[in-house]
Amino acid sequence: MATIELTGENFEQTVKESDILLVDFWASWCGPCRQFAPTYEAASEQHTDVTFGSIDTEAQRELAGAAQISSIPTLMAFRDQILVFSQPGALPPAGLEQVIQAVKALDMDDVRAQLAAQQSGQQAPGASDAGGEQPAQG
Repeated sequence: MATIELTGENFEQTVKESDILLVDFWASWCGPCRQFAPTYEAASEQHTDVTFGSIDTEAQRELAGAAQISSIPTLMAFRDQILVFSQPGALPPAGLEQVIQAVKALDMDDVRAQLAAQQSGQQAPGASDAGGEQPAQG
């Protein structure tokens, strides 16, 4: 599956319709973004069970602001409409593959339990931050 362009008009619907969605926030003037693009595109061809989207932060400033993007490229991963990974910086192919495999391996019932515990102001026993820098292991 090729990478799809995400905009303010289709972002929310794409999150809802995708079991797993990776989002690359980028800009045409960004050297690391241009270096990461072929890696991201190759992964999109290899993982047809994952939706790969890209957001041009120059054209979609409102969307980038809503996502609190302060550095590009930034990669985010959503699974079952939950943000499970967010990290700035270009990844090498092996690093991107590691993120994809970790997101696929998540126990989403555990992630939801962790989020519920966080929202109620308490940390579940043995829980890690599901929305943090690295995917939770399940």
